[in-house]
Amino acid sequence: MDLLVSVANASEATAAFSGGADIIDAKNPRRGALGPVSLRALRQIHAAIGGARRLSAALGDIADEETLDTRARAFFSAGAQFIKIGLAGVTDARQAAALLARAVGAAHDVRHGHVIAVAYADADRVQSLNREALLEAAARAGAAGMLLDTADKNGAGLLGLLSPLALATWVTQVHSAGLIAAAAGKLKADDLHVVRDCGADIAGVRGAACDGGRTGRVTTANVRALCAHRDCVVTAIEAPT
Repeated sequence: MDLLVSVANASEATAAFSGGADIIDAKNPRRGALGPVSLRALRQIHAAIGGARRLSAALGDIADEETLDTRARAFFSAGAQFIKIGLAGVTDARQAAALLARAVGAAHDVRHGHVIAVAYADADRVQSLNREALLEAAARAGAAGMLLDTADKNGAGLLGLLSPLALATWVTQVHSAGLIAAAAGKLKADDLHVVRDCGADIAGVRGAACDGGRTGRVTTANVRALCAHRDCVVTAIEAPT
């Protein structure tokens, strides 16, 4: 399982890289669960890691196709290989599929990038499709993967909302659709082996990598410790077959 660390700037990107993060994710934690960084910050993050790690970027929650197309093209052009798209406020599966398909088109046009659709375990808080409905829309649109996250960063984390069995079942459904399965949402070091044993391809963290919480500063030491926890041999659950 790969470890994704969300960073707000080039300095944090360097710390995450040095600590062993597999994926560097550009995100502004002060702008919500999927707060986008500025294009300038994204270019600086891209330059800091120099292609040595995969680079993803949060686009935010977007319900307008034109806005999504413009932002997706800009972020891919600035160096992102993956873009994460939230659909808070979108409750129609056909609209969700159309939005994601628009982003997939931009990904192919600009740099053969990849689109990750973000489902929220607390979807009711943000009037979003549930994870099963959004998975169908993402597969139909040609997205590369799904991220299951939490919208409310002051609420329960992912594993406070879902049991390991429920998470493992969702991961199996995502894999059956041919998509990458990622999990995030206030994950702590001790949660990483649970997410790994549920079969997820990627675990995403922000607060656990920081001194001072999610709006603090990512440090190399914290990322290195997270990598060690991720790799510890503890069996939490067997994913359903």
